Amino acid sequence: MLSIIKKTGLLFFVITALLSSCLKEKEYPVIPEIEFQTFLTIRNEQDIDERGVLIFSFKDGDGDIGLSEEQTESPYDYNLFIKYFEMQNGELTEVLPTFYNPNTGIYDTITFNSRIPMLTPEGRIKAIKGTVRDTIFIYNPTSQFDTICFEAYIKDRELHESNVIKTPLIIIKK
Repeated sequence: MLSIIKKTGLLFFVITALLSSCLKEKEYPVIPEIEFQTFLTIRNEQDIDERGVLIFSFKDGDGDIGLSEEQTESPYDYNLFIKYFEMQNGELTEVLPTFYNPNTGIYDTITFNSRIPMLTPEGRIKAIKGTVRDTIFIYNPTSQFDTICFEAYIKDRELHESNVIKTPLIIIKK
């Protein structure tokens, strides 16, 4: 009886070892890669497309995506970089939207750049993949144009820049 238990245990160990050897660690490049998934618009109570959600996936071989709350000084103030474009007279034109700050009496430039929080996994294997959702205010009351798009890329903590993704044209309801 002991021999059968030993053989069963050994067989279980061999099968487990064989199966686990078939599972390879994910290998991604250390330079992050991103892929556009979708862009969703969100309407407010006045039926105006006020915000949008940019959704993209990412992969990174050494898992150094994200910033800690303490990392706020340049070059670590942002790690998701977004450019805003409007279709103006048949051509996409990069626009730096501004808003009037009544406290200072000055027009300030709006940035769409953002921060991805620290995502580095625990343990020996650092390769990481996932999805990022970033909410962006898209309503620009001073613009006469209703067709926009965005370009985006990320930087990891080693300042490796990913590829650039671009949304399709987005027609916003004003």
